[in-house]
Amino acid sequence: MSNVLVERVPLDPPEQEYQDPRELYDELIAKLKKYHPSDDISMIEKAYKIASEAHEGQRRKSGEPYIVHPLCVSIILADLEMDKETIVAGLLHDVVEDTILTYEDIDRQFGDDVALLVDGVTKMSKLQYNGDKVEFQADNLRKMFLAMAKDIRVIIIKLADRLHNMRTLKFQPPEKQIEIARETLEIYCPIAQRLGISKIKVELDDLALKYLRPDVYYDLADKIDQKRSEREDFVTSIVVEVQKHMDEAGIKAQVDGRVKHFFSIYKKMVNQGKTLDQIYDLFAVRIYVDSVKDCYAALGIIHEMYKPIPGRFKDYIAMPKENMYQSLHTTLIGHSGIPFEIQIRTYDMHKTAEYGIAAHWKYKEASNGEDPDMQEEEKLSWLRQILEWQQDMSDSREFLKSLKGDLNLFSDQVYCFTPQGDVKTLPYGSTPVDFAYAIHSAVGNKMIGARVNGKLVHIEYEIQNGDRIEIITSQNSKGPSMDWLNFVKSTQAKNKINQWFKQELKEDNIVRGKEILAGYCKSHGLNMTDLMKPEYMEEVMNKYGFKEWDAVYAAVGHGGLKEGQVINRMQELYKKDHAKKISDDELLKDLDENTRKTIKRKRNGGIVVRGVHDVSVRFSKCCAPLPGDEIVGFVTRGRGISIHRTDCANIMSFSELERGRLIEAEWDKSTIKGSPDETYLAEINIYANNRSGLLVDISKIFTEAGIDISSINSKASRQGVMTVTMGFEIHNTAELEGTINKLRRVESVIDVERAIG
Repeated sequence: MSNVLVERVPLDPPEQEYQDPRELYDELIAKLKKYHPSDDISMIEKAYKIASEAHEGQRRKSGEPYIVHPLCVSIILADLEMDKETIVAGLLHDVVEDTILTYEDIDRQFGDDVALLVDGVTKMSKLQYNGDKVEFQADNLRKMFLAMAKDIRVIIIKLADRLHNMRTLKFQPPEKQIEIARETLEIYCPIAQRLGISKIKVELDDLALKYLRPDVYYDLADKIDQKRSEREDFVTSIVVEVQKHMDEAGIKAQVDGRVKHFFSIYKKMVNQGKTLDQIYDLFAVRIYVDSVKDCYAALGIIHEMYKPIPGRFKDYIAMPKENMYQSLHTTLIGHSGIPFEIQIRTYDMHKTAEYGIAAHWKYKEASNGEDPDMQEEEKLSWLRQILEWQQDMSDSREFLKSLKGDLNLFSDQVYCFTPQGDVKTLPYGSTPVDFAYAIHSAVGNKMIGARVNGKLVHIEYEIQNGDRIEIITSQNSKGPSMDWLNFVKSTQAKNKINQWFKQELKEDNIVRGKEILAGYCKSHGLNMTDLMKPEYMEEVMNKYGFKEWDAVYAAVGHGGLKEGQVINRMQELYKKDHAKKISDDELLKDLDENTRKTIKRKRNGGIVVRGVHDVSVRFSKCCAPLPGDEIVGFVTRGRGISIHRTDCANIMSFSELERGRLIEAEWDKSTIKGSPDETYLAEINIYANNRSGLLVDISKIFTEAGIDISSINSKASRQGVMTVTMGFEIHNTAELEGTINKLRRVESVIDVERAIG
């Protein structure tokens, strides 16, 4: 029986009507009873009653009673057919954070299992995402993955929580909408993808697109709606034709067609540089059958009916994706010459494709007697890999880069085989070196060559799907080469290579680090003995996550930590201990007579200088400090006090004599918030892939914000990377950060940073 499904997305969705909590509760119970064998709902009823009483009087920004949110979260979990403990935790997931109830209360009423789930979600809900504070963001993500490792149901509840929050995002302020949508797209969508829960991932993708690129979202919705009947007729004809051939071949099958979700269409348009009219496979045809045997039988029939496009067939049944996804994908040319995609899978495979790991979360023991969570944990090798990286990496920026870049959360994969026939999954573009380290670090460290499909290849060979790889090792190998870091793709390989060098060259790095720090102090006229106090060293170790001082030396020695970071921090601590109150007379003696006469008539620009009043204060042009920046004063000769940012390059390069003229300074509290009548010069560098209209899009951000641009310079490299330096007037650092965040979302922009001076 054919069935064409085309979901219509309204261009202007109506405001959500009031939802009655009791009706939502009845809906939850009805969904639960459809799949759960037990009719006992006493635990659910009890959780609903406790949550309702705990949230009594609380309301969401939509104006609805707060209990509507946990009810909707639980309904999403019931749609995923989760166990009762997860449903209960969904009802209670906000009570510990937002009400008087405690972890102990939950434990006493519902037991350890539910209490641990609620506790895990509560800890994750306290994580605050901020794309500018890399170390803070990375630390939050570390905690998230640790919570997932304890019980994967924690992240499933969190995904349900995020989905309902995204459905009601219209009630948030515009800036909050963008922040939450961006976090969703960068963090939660890839996690849902990795867990295989496409039912949630697809909706999160589209909702994020709706708020991050509303112009694209509504334009797609409008254009797809305009040509809906034409494309629907095309897909219907294919569905009917395929269904007829399946019936004639005696294969029991269900065939349907559905529109692909907006975000996948948008990605295809961007990646392929095409317009919507140039993309024909907006609809996917799916064939559902009872067995794997029928999948391949159906594939044979399809390839007899239509001409397959070479290189566009993927067998995810023989080689499933790491998120357990299985299906046959083939792209074909229709009788009218229009290409389209067909996916063939069993009903069980479809359930796994929609619900991922949630589809395997049973409310009873598995047939082999093992706990289902233990069985599923074995399938989460990528999560264990992340936890291993966390232990190997002390640098948060490195961890975050690895997570977003090479983790395979966001990248394509290649499938290859060991000589024994075991499948290994690696990032697209991986080499035999990546393969070696995927087997074991000892194999990678002793590697001297590789054979692919029985033939010797260069170690930089790019692995193709289906390759059979054999690593050649030798006990006489001197270990990996630093050059390998230039071509390996997997984070695991990069980490293991770096780890080898750090360990093997630790003593050399310690000696080199000592020399680098000593040389830095000497070139800057600093007395290293004054700075090497135990309390200063302890502060630096705590700041950068080291347990011993030799580790700091080693980090400086191998380039993982900049010598300026270490010495400048120690110097700040030294200065605080030896700060002297400077009198007005001591400062004024360096000023000329005219300056002294006019000092009392000059404003201090909202700056408070320790121990000084009524002194001329000016802002340095080299680093352009803004209200909210950490600042320091420098006593000039004849021109009062110049204010610099503490990270100003000029300040960092001062000699010991010049550093003696530095004086503590801070913004007046009222100035930090910024005054509408007072602006300050700021300068930023924008790095982007060069394209037509780039400067127009960048300038538009400033125009819409009402910010005056005072200067703009651009330069393109041979590699096609454009560097745009912009100067403009702004009120404070908060406004600057908001502007930088908007610029980072401009198409082709790689990064935006503030000029250091």
